Amino acid sequence: MPSSPATAAGFPALLVEAFAEQPCSGNGAAVVLLDRPLADRWLQALARSLQQSETAFLLPWEGRWLLRWFTPSCEVPLCGHATLAATLALGHWGQLQPDATLVLQSRSGSLPVTLLAPAAAAIVLPSSGLIPAEAGAALQAYLQRHLGCAATTAWGSPLGYRVVLLPPAAPLAEAELPTAELPAADRPGLVLMQALPAAGGLQVLGRPCHYQLRFLAPGLGIPEDPVTGSAHALVAPWWLEQLGLSQVVGWQCSDRPGGMLCERESSGMIRLCGAGQLLWDGTLRPGAIAGAASDLNPADLDADRWRGLLA
Repeated sequence: MPSSPATAAGFPALLVEAFAEQPCSGNGAAVVLLDRPLADRWLQALARSLQQSETAFLLPWEGRWLLRWFTPSCEVPLCGHATLAATLALGHWGQLQPDATLVLQSRSGSLPVTLLAPAAAAIVLPSSGLIPAEAGAALQAYLQRHLGCAATTAWGSPLGYRVVLLPPAAPLAEAELPTAELPAADRPGLVLMQALPAAGGLQVLGRPCHYQLRFLAPGLGIPEDPVTGSAHALVAPWWLEQLGLSQVVGWQCSDRPGGMLCERESSGMIRLCGAGQLLWDGTLRPGAIAGAASDLNPADLDADRWRGLLA
């Protein structure tokens, strides 16, 4: 049965730059290891204070590991980079050994994760599928203003993200993309992607990249996410089919770039492999939660909310 090293001194916490092979790149995620089912108001307050695009909360519960993700403004049903960060954190805390796999229970179901090395991991995420859709006149106008091109294809998705395919020549990596100008329908999440040339020079874990994307999500409190595992899990099946490959390598050309290897599992889920950099680790003081961790009252806990992840 898993056990948490959280103590009366506080809750272990760290910051991992996920999908990053070099420091000061990739997507930062805080990871907090709990020993009790804290209520949402405390989880949200901590995520707001930590000010990462996502904070992952891990809780050992009834012999399994539970995982939830919060942006500074809301809980989200799925987050790839914070899942990678949580996997590396479990390795750092001695809760997961290299080459070992465990299953994290989340709002998006059971997520198998594997520690490949102290600084690399594989996670398996659901891929909800792309739904053909129109880009819409307002979005096409936005793309013309800031990228000088129109979408060649567009999709919707059950995640609420819109996905747009751009011509290979579009200046996706260099463009300024003001999120304040995004149409309201695209504010929950907009994936802009394009193919990369075969000799483009970008690599992840020694493999050349096949495509790149950017992800804008001001509706989630994230103007632009640096590297987004859920977005790559969403679009990777399309690239696998288009390119006729068993594995594709995706790059995210944000101002903190990074990427991942993507392959389809027999279950239809997508396995993402990537590196991560530990930026800091320490302890959240008990007073950061409520008075003292040992003095939490029933209103500070919500076992039912956490137990729902096991359904």
